[in-house]
Amino acid sequence: MLQKKYTLKRLKETTLSKPVIDESRFVINYKNELNPAQFDAVSALDGAYLVIAGAGTGKTRTLVYRVARLVELGYDPKSILLLTFTRKAANEMMNRASILLDNRCSKVNGGTFHSFANLILRRYAKAAGLDSSFTILDQSDSEDIINLIRSQAGFISKEKRFPNKQTLEKVFSLSINTGKPVKDLIEEDFPHFIEQLDKILDIQKVFINYKHKNNLLDYDDLLVYLKNLLLESGLPAKSLLSSIKYVMVDEYQDTNKLQAEIIKGLTQFNNNIMVVGDDSQSIYSFRGADFKNIMEFPKLFKNVKIIQLEENYRSVQPVLNFTNHVIEKAIEKYPKNLFTRKTGGELPVIVAAATENLQSKFIVEKILDLREEGVPLRDIAILFRSSFFSFDLEIELAKANIPFQKFGGMKFIETAHVKDVLAFLRIAANPKDVISWYRVLLLHEGVGPKTAQKILDELATARLTIKANPESNASFSEETSSHKSSDKIAGLFQLLYKLHTVKSLPSEKAQLVMDYYYPLFKDKYDDYNKRNKDLEILLNITQNYKSLDNLLADLAIEPIIDSVIDIGAEDKENEFVTLSTIHSAKGLEWHSVFIIHLVEGFFPSSRSADKLETLEEERRLMYVASTRAKQNLFISYPMNIFDREAGMTLSKPSRFITEINPDLAEGWLLDEDN
Repeated sequence: MLQKKYTLKRLKETTLSKPVIDESRFVINYKNELNPAQFDAVSALDGAYLVIAGAGTGKTRTLVYRVARLVELGYDPKSILLLTFTRKAANEMMNRASILLDNRCSKVNGGTFHSFANLILRRYAKAAGLDSSFTILDQSDSEDIINLIRSQAGFISKEKRFPNKQTLEKVFSLSINTGKPVKDLIEEDFPHFIEQLDKILDIQKVFINYKHKNNLLDYDDLLVYLKNLLLESGLPAKSLLSSIKYVMVDEYQDTNKLQAEIIKGLTQFNNNIMVVGDDSQSIYSFRGADFKNIMEFPKLFKNVKIIQLEENYRSVQPVLNFTNHVIEKAIEKYPKNLFTRKTGGELPVIVAAATENLQSKFIVEKILDLREEGVPLRDIAILFRSSFFSFDLEIELAKANIPFQKFGGMKFIETAHVKDVLAFLRIAANPKDVISWYRVLLLHEGVGPKTAQKILDELATARLTIKANPESNASFSEETSSHKSSDKIAGLFQLLYKLHTVKSLPSEKAQLVMDYYYPLFKDKYDDYNKRNKDLEILLNITQNYKSLDNLLADLAIEPIIDSVIDIGAEDKENEFVTLSTIHSAKGLEWHSVFIIHLVEGFFPSSRSADKLETLEEERRLMYVASTRAKQNLFISYPMNIFDREAGMTLSKPSRFITEINPDLAEGWLLDEDN
């Protein structure tokens, strides 16, 4: 009998129906505590997911519940990676998940791209081609090194203007994060420097070599080395990737090209990726963020499922109707329609004021009215496209004795006195950190740039070292010892020798530095009493660490706190009105929001009119500003603006408000008689 051959075929997983999970097995009743769209995202398992989370739709809640559900399903918390843009966001999510479920959630790998890169590169340093004791440079450190290179290598001439250190650092960083050649960035943003391109590229080469030679990594290097490690096919990369089962990314619309490549690299052995973001809130292109990342995500990964969160828990419907209309005009977007179950709410108001000062006086009067109605000052914000738009308003607020805080001042970690103290500690951790050496040496009387450079040269050739006992003078060359500042330098080397060789906690090392630094500190700063509070804060921070490397890495990667020298006396009040640029206000919310200076050429800015991409980002900026309001939204503009050359001129209202019909906003007119 002739028998027919029959071959068994393995069915692909995609052809099988997903297993039905019994919801009663969970501690948390996910279906009851989430809306249908949120539940879809939270219950998603294997595969690639793009969650478009409109403003105020519970994005964080969704991520927190998904973390808890994965843990409840039995997945190892350490196999779950949650990448965010701030340490605060990661900590908040882990804490909320732990409260929601249990302490297992605190073991989830959560952090910023840079902190994750730092952790992995120290663990796999050899495979990444690094020394695990590398020092992390912050932006100002990188600028200082670039300045050292540009000034010492003969790049500057008196005949032609040359880009400053900030410009060079910005161009080099943007080139790495966006993948654009330095030449293209110079042509786009600094065409007057195109003749200097060869010199600029030479500085970049020296800068890269300098960092490599001195065991230094800047923020961009962290991401570059991580990407390269992930794309290696060796055992370390496989070991790392096999330990990660699920990847989640918050605020995906803010990622740059390099970060998108890292995410792709993290999921190359499986396709379990969920990114959460809102294309309509992509407003950070000046930092290198790429709007295309979120728009093209479905092309990057296979079988992407898009889930949209549209139910808003923040704003009343009239505010949402306004914001829906603003973003509806966007050319490229994921269509969405925000709605709420909240009832009531007044129409947003568009206020045309005769002058800028009248605009300011209206806002002051309205703030006082709101306070009388029971709205706390802390629940009121004035938002603007650029910080100088608020100068006139600040004067009027001060006259009315209304306390306010303006966001965007210098950060704690960027203050000179804090950087001084950290420089000592960084040398203790990495004696090759030349930029910290330079900073510390210049603190001493009698040590100028030339002397400092001589000492740096001796350190580079090992004629001078902190590893020998300074009390025996074995570490000093005759030339240095004979210098008039040798006594001061001897004390410095004794301190650094102790910091480098004696095993002690970071707090103890920091106290030694403070004791040595305090006399120098008092001589250098006239307002040392005020600045001293920052040093006290820094000492308190060191108490939380057992490792000096971890302390320095955290302070470099994620600056912790605003400096007290940047906080005015009005902040001692229990309450204050918030003044903020829109970029700084993203992610926040207030009961009542004022958006000021909606004038064509200012918002949108005149610079944005040249390109469709930048004009579209200005529209998204308006959307972000509008969606900060929970109850009241006031939008204002001055009809007349003073120009230095033309005098008082008639302004043109922003296109973002001329598009609004009376059903969406109420119009008010203020003139000098009011």
